[in-house]
Amino acid sequence: MRREERYEKIIAWFQENMPIAETELHYKDPYQLLVAVILSAQCTDKRVNMTTPAFYERFPTSKELASATEEEIFGYIKSISYPNNKTKNLHKMAQQLEKNFGGKVPETVEELMTLAGVGRKTANVVVSVAYGQSAMAVDTHVFRVSARIGLTVGAKNPLQTEKQLVQHIPEELIPIAHHWLILHGRYVCTARKPKCDACGIRPWCKTGNLTKGKETDSGEKEPRKKNRTNKKIKEPEQV
Repeated sequence: MRREERYEKIIAWFQENMPIAETELHYKDPYQLLVAVILSAQCTDKRVNMTTPAFYERFPTSKELASATEEEIFGYIKSISYPNNKTKNLHKMAQQLEKNFGGKVPETVEELMTLAGVGRKTANVVVSVAYGQSAMAVDTHVFRVSARIGLTVGAKNPLQTEKQLVQHIPEELIPIAHHWLILHGRYVCTARKPKCDACGIRPWCKTGNLTKGKETDSGEKEPRKKNRTNKKIKEPEQV
């Protein structure tokens, strides 16, 4: 199967079976989303959503967060993974928002990445979810799933994955495609035990069809290699 055909079939399946796909983080405005995404690095959305209501109530805008002490901020996020680093990043991020952007969350990836604790993935999530831009955020789920099902080939880091995905996915579908891949990786194509028998896109999945012989992008088949399905894909850390 050619890669173009794989994209076409998989996108069509998601459009029919998952017409609505969105972030599972709770937020009401770009500031809250930015905070939630920073907190979600190497942490579950469920845990973040348990933590943020009290945080948002105490720090409703970057102004309150910027003027708080790190000790106080830590008290609200101590149940989150890496609370010390995230406390420092949130505090500095809020101060930068106030000083450099008048308290308004920037609308460009480049400006967002000048903020403490904001890498390319976080910036892409914010511009995509909060501002509706065609940005593909690549976290561990997107990185793993894209390689496993054959949407990317030889991508060694999140940026290479991002470039391949945006090259093949129609621009208007990029924001929702980001959530398709995340949710599929979170609930179906899991890291250790993918639920292939329950996977709707298995007919076009490169790994899911290894029992029938590996398909190349040209559509030719190669003999199945022993233990090929046990090969691990190195995943990037979330940023």
